[in-house]
Amino acid sequence: MDMMNQMYLHRKIAVLMVLLGWLLLVGCSGPADQAPPAPQRPKVAGQVYLPSDSPKKAYIKTARLSLSEHPLLEPLVGKISYNESLTSRISSSVAGRVIGTPVALGTTVQAGSVLLELNSPDVADAEADFAKAQADLMLATHAFNRQQELYAGKAVSRKELEQSQDELSRASSEARRAQERLKNLHINEQQTDGHFALRSPVPGIVVEKNVNPGTEVRPDLEKPLFVISDIKKLTVLMEVFEVNLSKIKLGQKLSVSVPAYPGERFPATVQYIGQVLDEDTRSIQVRCDLPNPDGRLLPGMYTNIEVGSGPDDLAVVIPLTAVFTEGDTDYVFIALDAEHYQQRAIKMGLRLKDKAVISQGLQPDELLVTEGALMLSAEEELETDSANP
Repeated sequence: MDMMNQMYLHRKIAVLMVLLGWLLLVGCSGPADQAPPAPQRPKVAGQVYLPSDSPKKAYIKTARLSLSEHPLLEPLVGKISYNESLTSRISSSVAGRVIGTPVALGTTVQAGSVLLELNSPDVADAEADFAKAQADLMLATHAFNRQQELYAGKAVSRKELEQSQDELSRASSEARRAQERLKNLHINEQQTDGHFALRSPVPGIVVEKNVNPGTEVRPDLEKPLFVISDIKKLTVLMEVFEVNLSKIKLGQKLSVSVPAYPGERFPATVQYIGQVLDEDTRSIQVRCDLPNPDGRLLPGMYTNIEVGSGPDDLAVVIPLTAVFTEGDTDYVFIALDAEHYQQRAIKMGLRLKDKAVISQGLQPDELLVTEGALMLSAEEELETDSANP
């Protein structure tokens, strides 16, 4: 029994010795054996530090600033239409019934191309009038020549010769009138079938058609039979308010966008500025040339038009998502490096719907925080408050 008590006592002493040695080892370990704490960055008002592994970095987007064309106005709403200088609305100058098949929509035609053919009583009458006038002229010419011979032989009086000459003049005038009528209808003088060919006066594409085989047509129809236009060159119509008229110049370059092609811009040029002010809207209509070489733009499309100052007048233009306001001052954040952001006061020259022209506070090549500025502002306030308890 005494032996067992002694063994238990020895075992307990050994455990206590091991425990005491571990405590001495821990107690002797100095600061040099521990990992150094992470350095604390200085808390500076207007500056924010976000480590690379911060989850807040996912909400921050940046963009490199550059100079771009200085916008002058809010984007204007416009509408694409045909270029009237290259468009013809074609009706028939005679009545008749369509024979054969008129040209189809979308057909490319040249100046002088036949669009349709009519069987026309008006043309038949014109051809008959011309034939009769030619016959009368021939008869009057023979009569006058005969009277000249008789007058030379003193067989008729001078009065009879003069009457014959008057009849020849009237027949000649009637023949010229009938000939001019055929010429105006583009009908050959030898034609006698009463047919009329309606031709295109301009080159282009058949963009509208209001006639079918067998249709009865008249010169007084409300709608044109065809509309021919060169859709490679279109027009943009826009209304400019009186107060902004000084910012629109002939030959000025514009940038056009349409909902059908988001993100794409199409160049246009101011071609005509209206000379009459609409007293109800206090606006003036402006026409702009719009090239359409690939045919993607269509008449009737609505557009947004950006009016720029020109390639020589450049400015820093930023999205409004980058701007936040405190009191009466507008601010942005600039990324100094991957973890360091600095708040910057700015002044805006022109504030548009989704962007602003900066007149003071930013320079090209700086890295602007375009999204997440409000979060950085809140982070800056927390850091400043913690540094100044």
